[in-house]
Amino acid sequence: MMNRTTEHRLGLILMFLLILSSCSTVGEYSQPDTDLPGAYRGVDKPDSGVVDVPFSGTIPYRTFFVDSTLVELIDVAIENNHDLQVAVKNIEYASLALKQAKLGNLPGLDLQVSGSTATTSDYGRSPLLSGQESTEEFTASLSLSWEADIWGKIRNTKKGVLAEYLRSVEAKKAVHTRLVADVAQGYYNLLMLDAQLEITRKNLGLADTTLAMMRLQYDAGLVTLLAVEQQEAVRLGIRSSVAEIERGVAVQENALSVLCGKVPGKIARTVKLADLPVAESLSSGIPAQLLSNRPDVKAAEMALMKAHAETGIASAKLYPSFTISAEAGANALKASDWFNFPGSLFSFVQGAVLQPVFQQGKLRTAYKQAKVVRDREEILFRQTVLNAVKEVSDALATVKKLDIREKEVEKQERILRQSVDNADLLFKSGLADYLEVITVQANALDAELSLATIRRQRLDARTELYRVLGGGWQ
Repeated sequence: MMNRTTEHRLGLILMFLLILSSCSTVGEYSQPDTDLPGAYRGVDKPDSGVVDVPFSGTIPYRTFFVDSTLVELIDVAIENNHDLQVAVKNIEYASLALKQAKLGNLPGLDLQVSGSTATTSDYGRSPLLSGQESTEEFTASLSLSWEADIWGKIRNTKKGVLAEYLRSVEAKKAVHTRLVADVAQGYYNLLMLDAQLEITRKNLGLADTTLAMMRLQYDAGLVTLLAVEQQEAVRLGIRSSVAEIERGVAVQENALSVLCGKVPGKIARTVKLADLPVAESLSSGIPAQLLSNRPDVKAAEMALMKAHAETGIASAKLYPSFTISAEAGANALKASDWFNFPGSLFSFVQGAVLQPVFQQGKLRTAYKQAKVVRDREEILFRQTVLNAVKEVSDALATVKKLDIREKEVEKQERILRQSVDNADLLFKSGLADYLEVITVQANALDAELSLATIRRQRLDARTELYRVLGGGWQ
């Protein structure tokens, strides 16, 4: 067993190694300066640093979306969507790796029990004693090995694994946010197709009425056959549009069903596009809030933190490693003496310093590569931040201009719808020809369809603004 002098020396060595373990070959991580502006393009900078709180990116989707049917659809998608389920499994995997990394500072401990029998030649190097047929040996030992984390290799390993775990969490949030936006925009597209189908069918009825009237006038000699044929062509074109819109409805329902993790089927709708309320104003906050709320930005920073930690690991491998190993147990050449204490007890303590020599070129290259990866991840982080600010600025501009377009198209649609009624009266009175009637009807149909499209785009734009602000995962 160890005497007091050996124990004292070992204690001093351990204390010395623990002191050195506070050293690190790389500095602590610090967030790069992103040089963000005080406000988005086209938005006035808040006075005296006052931030619009809470901004829209922090609103839960159940509050942001007012249509209960849409909220229920999003709930189903979050529960069943396969992409989101894969993201959850990635978190579980990273969590297990994190638990494993937390054990890095604990010593390795092995228990070994062995027994052996050996028979040698009488003329060999180690002949048996006279009368012996074989030799036996029985050993039970407990061995311990511990590496002092002098250069921060184990600590940086923990930091890297933690960063990867956090990155997987943020990646799941990003999938969550994208899923919420995709379901909402698909639902709005379905409402638009419903509106366009209703408009087109109404215009098909109007075209049927106009065609019947023209046939009567043709029989009376008031219009030519060309007029009847032109109106028939218009009617067939509208019928074709009905079939195309119905196809679009089926495809969109199938897409929404898959997003919700269900077999393609019908999607319930309880409101019309024109009756769906639209939030008049959304608070965009300031660009700096994206760093803490947008999952993709946070995930990019976690990737940078992981690369920074791996640079520390690669650097630590260039320096000597300090290892202490110890073994103690019982050993005997006879089974009857195996538990004869203390005579069968043994112990062994060893300290070792391992310095790579011929691998230095390889290890130094690996360190340089790790630095390149870290620099690359920093560039990607900065790029992600800039893209986030751009996306918010684009969404703000889109919302603003679509509001203007909707008002103008609403005026245009009202004028053209009145023109259809006027053209119909004039045609019946013989004061307008069939070309004027067909043209006015076509223009009115286009305006109504465009209005439905713009209303959907306006809802989409607000949903997109909500997404790019980082909303939807709360």
